[in-house]
Amino acid sequence: MDFVAPRTWTDALHAKAEHPDAVPIAGGTDLMVGLNFGAKPPAVLLDLTRITELTEWYREDGAIRIGAGVTYSRIIAELANATPALAAASRTVGSPQIRNRATVAGNLGTASPAGDAHPPLLATGAVVEAESVRGTRLIGIDEFFLGVKRNALAADELIRAVRVPAAPGPQQFAKVGTRNSMVIAVCSVAVALDPATRSVGTGIGSAAPTPRRAPQAESFAAAALPWAGGGALDDDVAREFGARVAAAAAPIDDVRGTEAYRRHALAVLARRALTWAWADLGGAR
Repeated sequence: MDFVAPRTWTDALHAKAEHPDAVPIAGGTDLMVGLNFGAKPPAVLLDLTRITELTEWYREDGAIRIGAGVTYSRIIAELANATPALAAASRTVGSPQIRNRATVAGNLGTASPAGDAHPPLLATGAVVEAESVRGTRLIGIDEFFLGVKRNALAADELIRAVRVPAAPGPQQFAKVGTRNSMVIAVCSVAVALDPATRSVGTGIGSAAPTPRRAPQAESFAAAALPWAGGGALDDDVAREFGARVAAAAAPIDDVRGTEAYRRHALAVLARRALTWAWADLGGAR
C-alpha cells in the first residue's frame, strides 16, 4: 500500500487524478476499523489531515459551508445553533475520542445507510461540494447516495465541503440502537421545520439500501400542521406523520434488528421528532 500525504488541496486533487483508486483518509474511523478486521487494504492511501483549509467552516449565501476536515466535536461545539439536527446527530457518533477525529465528509464518503450525519443532511437539503482537477461540482444530497456504501463521486473527485442551509426553524434527530451510546443505528430519523415556507424536511437512516427522505410524510405534515394558529400538535397528525415516515422505508432483517421492529421504531421516532420540533417552534403554547 502506497501512502500519499499532500500538504495543499491542489496537490491532493492531482494525487487523486493520478491515483483514482486512492482512498482518502482524515479521521479514519471507518477505514481503519475495516483494515483492522482484515479488509483488503487500498492500493493508495491519500492522507488529507495536513490540509488546513479543510478544517475551516464559514457562512456563505445562507448556508454553513463545513470543510471536509471539520470534526463532529467541532460541529457540536460551534454549530449547534446553526445546524441543530446535524449537531444532535453528531452527539450520538461513537465516543468522544471518535468525535474528535471523525468527520461528516468521511460519513458521506463511506455512504453507509447507517451513517448518523445522513438523515439531518437529507432533512435540511444539504449540498455536497466535490472537486477534481476538472473543477468543482455541487451534488444535491438527494442525488448523492446511489446504493449500499456507494456514492455519486467520480473516481477522481474528493469531497471538499458540505453546504448545510442555516436552520430557519427547529430541527430534531432521533436514533435507536442496541444500547444507549457508541452504537450503530438500528434506525434514525431527522425532522426540520421551516415556518417561513411552512415546509417540513425528513431524513431516514439505517432503514433502506440508502439514506432517504419521506416525501409523502413531508407533504402531509406541511399541510396538516397549524402554522397560522399555533397550538399543540394533534396526536393524530403526529401518528400519521410517523406512519408515513415508516412507510417510506425499506428495512431488512439483520443482526441489529428486524424489518418489523425498524418500521415500528421509525414511526415512533418520527412522531416524537415532529412533536419535539413543533414544541420548539412554540406550537405547544
